Amino acid sequence: MTLRSMIRPPEDQPAFVLVEAQLADNIGFAARAMLNFGLTAMRLVTPRPEWPSERAVQTASGAGSVLEAATIHRSMLDAIGDRQVVYATSARPRELVKRVITPRQAAAELRAHAAQKVRTAVLFGPERTGLINDDLAGVDAIITCPVNPHFSSLNLAQAVLLIGYEWFQAADSTPATELRAAGGDIASREHLESYLLRLESELTECGFLRIPHMRPAMIRNIRALFGRVQLTDQEVRALHGMLTELVTKRLSANSLDAPDGEK
Repeated sequence: MTLRSMIRPPEDQPAFVLVEAQLADNIGFAARAMLNFGLTAMRLVTPRPEWPSERAVQTASGAGSVLEAATIHRSMLDAIGDRQVVYATSARPRELVKRVITPRQAAAELRAHAAQKVRTAVLFGPERTGLINDDLAGVDAIITCPVNPHFSSLNLAQAVLLIGYEWFQAADSTPATELRAAGGDIASREHLESYLLRLESELTECGFLRIPHMRPAMIRNIRALFGRVQLTDQEVRALHGMLTELVTKRLSANSLDAPDGEK
């Protein structure tokens, strides 16, 4: 296999999503690291530096084409709504039950998804804080780098470099058969989000989320539950249908139970 053959076209690459990046230098260094390994799909979620940034172009050192093609997004959903599978780089969160994998395993899975035209993304958090649990709740897996436990902090560009390197090395030899969702295409994040917002609304309406101080954690756990399963478009439509039936039956029952003057 030649080096040229290891590079996938942009539509088959994972989108590298930099969330609230704080320094223009790091965005430029990240672009340089991406292009080293043939990756060009950069997305920026509310970057802190003024954009476009001349400083980022300087530190990109020849990878300005990645910055020129980078898209700016106002929210996480806006950045990953068209993606079907999303990974996040982070230290393992204690409050969430998530599949935790190495960069090498993630790269093999990303290559397998690319071979089947499944649209993927990898999230990278802000330099100082990283991604928060709300960002991680809905992802399919968390990528954690095995590093010195006594000095585990990685620079944003270093994290991008590690994932990019493993993606490049994984090439196209990874079997993809086990990653294909049964029964159809994996649902996009936008499609799944529409269901989760509707579910949250109905759970609020029926009183399930009635305890204010517990509400954020309960919503996060619900999202984490759905994030552990790669639902297909057909399955999300079925969940919408089930929710519609449950709500219809509840409203009908409430109407029958109401006093005659309130019906």
